[in-house]
Amino acid sequence: MSKDSLIKVSVITVCLNAEKTIARTLDSVLSQTYEGPMEYIIKDGGSRDDTVKIADSYRERFKERGIAYGIVSGPDKGIYDAMNQGIDLVEGELVGIINADDIYEKGCIETVVDRYLKTGFDLCYGDIRMILPSGKTFIKKARLRKYTTSRDWNHPTQFVRRRLYDRFRYRCKNISDDMDLFFAVKQSGAKIEVINEVLADFTMGGVSSKIPLREIPERIKRRYEVYTHNGYSRGYIFECVAFELIKYVGAKFG
Repeated sequence: MSKDSLIKVSVITVCLNAEKTIARTLDSVLSQTYEGPMEYIIKDGGSRDDTVKIADSYRERFKERGIAYGIVSGPDKGIYDAMNQGIDLVEGELVGIINADDIYEKGCIETVVDRYLKTGFDLCYGDIRMILPSGKTFIKKARLRKYTTSRDWNHPTQFVRRRLYDRFRYRCKNISDDMDLFFAVKQSGAKIEVINEVLADFTMGGVSSKIPLREIPERIKRRYEVYTHNGYSRGYIFECVAFELIKYVGAKFG
């Protein structure tokens, strides 16, 4: 990718008490092969550990790399409110969100910008490497088909045109708000691209994958609400039940 590229890319990491994992996320952004303009915003929810201290220690390294770097620490109403706050702060043409226990593959942003220059997408996502609690890994492939399911979509790999976020934001209703935004964008007829390359690694065991059995019915209910809110049929209840049961088994025995 040419250094003269005019596509500015913004990356957001939201975090809270992530001192054990945030360094690897920071390193993954720092090591990107993309040479165009970038900015990186850390939106911390008021951590009581050394998360902010660790993030602050990277300032000089990002400066040397030519990446604009900012840290904002303060209260929010949860992970999706923090994402919305982060989006308000960025100015890039493309925006990616990577959480503090996940990482980008080195060529992720370069690959995304290359596809953007070729297609002018509004939203893209790609394949992801899933890391199970046991240390085993597998690749979750990205797809785009008429039948809508979150099984085909991987939020940590998602990049969105900044102007699209002026129309769509995370609703801050439940843990499936990321899926809700994707469904809303898909229903709007926006241009969506799938990149069948591994763009990010996702560590299972975080807030979205620690699943006590007693919470499964409520999780199914919340996921089903996202489908119905976006105009999908009641038949999607079967999709929701299957998804949550498979996710529970994978997290417990993976």
